[in-house]
Amino acid sequence: MRNLAAVALTLLAILTPGAASAAILSYTGVFSGAAEVPPVATPGSGSAIVTIDTVANTMRVEFDFTDLIADTTVSHIHCCSAPTAGVATGVPSFAGFPAGVNFGSYDRTFDLKDAASWNPAFVAANGGTLSGAIAALLDGLKNGLAYANIHTKDFPAGEIRANLTFIPIPGAAVLFAAGLAALMARRRRVRR
Repeated sequence: MRNLAAVALTLLAILTPGAASAAILSYTGVFSGAAEVPPVATPGSGSAIVTIDTVANTMRVEFDFTDLIADTTVSHIHCCSAPTAGVATGVPSFAGFPAGVNFGSYDRTFDLKDAASWNPAFVAANGGTLSGAIAALLDGLKNGLAYANIHTKDFPAGEIRANLTFIPIPGAAVLFAAGLAALMARRRRVRR
């Protein structure tokens, strides 16, 4: 048992530094008209998940939405000031976002090192480089200054909005430690 514990602690020490430098950052939000600035009286609702891989430089955008009053026109992420901010991602809309519907879903992964993934004005305002734009978006997300919008024909400034909030995801070391604890508990039960 002591040998297993020593091996476990050694592996945990090896894995911990890698876990501290998170590669996957996830943000979520709930779409509503009440979150718009100014608020919009709409039954429209939905959910947003934005997952950024800081090693691969990708951003996955997953939206589900329903009950919009009007048909969709565009959608994108705004960043980095409150209560409203300029468009950070591709303009006028996310590539392939479903237009002309009042419910639906969207799931696409973007290459953050591709200029087409960004609003040129956002890139220019953040040092004129894609690295500057990525850093600004990550900082805005970290500080709660980014949101997703779905715009419609009747609400060109946005019918529903989702303020994006960080979702902590356990790193490899945490998962390893939890698995190891379960294994050790099982071994104790077997020996009794």
